[in-house]
Amino acid sequence: MSRARIRLATAVLAFALPFATTAAPAHAAAPPAAGIGSAPHHGAEPIRQIPLQGAVNVRDVGGYRTYTGGRVRQGLVYRSDALGRLTAADLTAVSGLGLRKVVDFRLPMEVQYDGADRLPAGLTATARPVSDLGLYATLVGAIGSGDPVKQEQMLGGGRAESYMRDIYRTFVTSPENRAQFAATLREIADGRQGPLLYHCTSGKDRTGWTSYVLLRALAVPEAAAEGDYLASNTFRAAYDAQLRAVLKQSGRMQNPDLLIPLQEVRRDYLDAATAQLEADYGSFYGYLTQGLGLDLRTVAKLQATMVR
Repeated sequence: MSRARIRLATAVLAFALPFATTAAPAHAAAPPAAGIGSAPHHGAEPIRQIPLQGAVNVRDVGGYRTYTGGRVRQGLVYRSDALGRLTAADLTAVSGLGLRKVVDFRLPMEVQYDGADRLPAGLTATARPVSDLGLYATLVGAIGSGDPVKQEQMLGGGRAESYMRDIYRTFVTSPENRAQFAATLREIADGRQGPLLYHCTSGKDRTGWTSYVLLRALAVPEAAAEGDYLASNTFRAAYDAQLRAVLKQSGRMQNPDLLIPLQEVRRDYLDAATAQLEADYGSFYGYLTQGLGLDLRTVAKLQATMVR
């Protein structure tokens, strides 16, 4: 057997192992780091936050251990919220990451309202929009109306939570969404691309799903991948609470707590997506190979690039 075939077979075996193993219960989210480096994660895996003034959910995806005893390389893939409000100091910090590519999952309406990314010189974001089923437009309409009755009708009574679960299901069911996620994973697998960052508006849903899929594809235990996903609640908590307070004080929302299900990530949102992929593809592996169209060679390249 050739060396290339041996490497491919080894990677496939490493990839298949987690799906034949019962995962441990998911752990809670991590507290924020005080600086670039490892933040404690309740005695489990650390999360490397990149603290910036103009973005609150910027992290290195690396550092996690895999089922095979490896560790996901740091300094290659980053996840974040929108980068349109970066300060001059932030730009200096981001320049230090050596990014070669930035992928923006936001829709044109989000970019229009929030602004294009501010990036170091020579770097331009690649637009790769993933549908939010009209959530952003719904929020703009609800808040803009200033009508508490309308806001309750749109977001109350469990409707916001249901909306979020529907969005997560489309990460699996929408061919267009799958194509955007797949393109990003292929670029990560291509080691020649250099350090890459992907983001959406809050860095928690479209970005959170991408990170969850990437980590599981790298044979990171499901509990650790879920922990990375849930950590957005910790990193975003202060900012989101401040936003609700401003909306209350300005009179735009009588009950800004209606926004909490939209501001948070929750395990049942993630469960909605994973249940959908099992229904449609039988397993996570089926979603990765059939839904996203990643062949075994690409999976092997992804692991070879990202795991040491």
